[in-house]
Amino acid sequence: MIIVAKIVEEKFLKIDGYKIRYLESGNSKNTLVLLHGLGASSERWLNVLPYFSKNYTVIVPDLIGFGLSDKPQIDYTPEFFSEFLEKFFAQIGVAHPNLIGSSLGGQIAANYTSIHPNEIEKLVLVSPAGAMQHSTPALDAYVMAALYPSETTAKNAFELMEASGEEASQELITSFIERMQLPNAKLAFMSTILGLKNSTPITTKLDSIRTPTLIIWGSLDPVIPIDYADSFVSAIQDCRFFRMDECGHTPYVQDPETFAIKVLEFLDGT
Repeated sequence: MIIVAKIVEEKFLKIDGYKIRYLESGNSKNTLVLLHGLGASSERWLNVLPYFSKNYTVIVPDLIGFGLSDKPQIDYTPEFFSEFLEKFFAQIGVAHPNLIGSSLGGQIAANYTSIHPNEIEKLVLVSPAGAMQHSTPALDAYVMAALYPSETTAKNAFELMEASGEEASQELITSFIERMQLPNAKLAFMSTILGLKNSTPITTKLDSIRTPTLIIWGSLDPVIPIDYADSFVSAIQDCRFFRMDECGHTPYVQDPETFAIKVLEFLDGT
């Protein structure tokens, strides 16, 4: 696939007085919003931005509590994130966007779409959280890295999560450590975990989703194993599934071209 890179702009806005940072690329009338996972930031999507921004205006927020967005001392529940997303869409003036969410972002996207069934054009969920009721060794390692960020803990966590046998990049490790050392970063991280743990499983809401949906899952995902895919595929009425072989928890990072091709096929209706 031949792609032409678009300029990526860093922007900021205020929601309820809190500063929210987001990236924007492309100038199409069709909008695509990308939601990152727990402890991540909008940079996690940089590998696929050039593919998507050719035909879409791509908007990638740092979720409140993460990245360079503000991290208020509040309860980070699924309901809170849905309200945040609703206000974010209103602030940027976007109606009927396409929505992609990864891991925590996938749970937020699914929850939002179940509550607002007519507002999302198409939905893509990448290894979404919300169905798994227990932890995994890879997730435990990631939590440890967030609470005690160091070269050793971060490197171990990311290499477990990707399950590729390759070394995690120094840039990935360094940026994660820097983010987790920001004020209230650990509080927001742990509050989100507790908020999800004490919430109603997302699987009870999936049959409310009427939006055409694509589920993508890395076949080697050790964080949220691919066995949980059926919980989503069987419950969402208009749902497709694509397994990304030899990929772990973030297939859009490991194999951005294949990921982008499958997503664009789905979004473009082919």
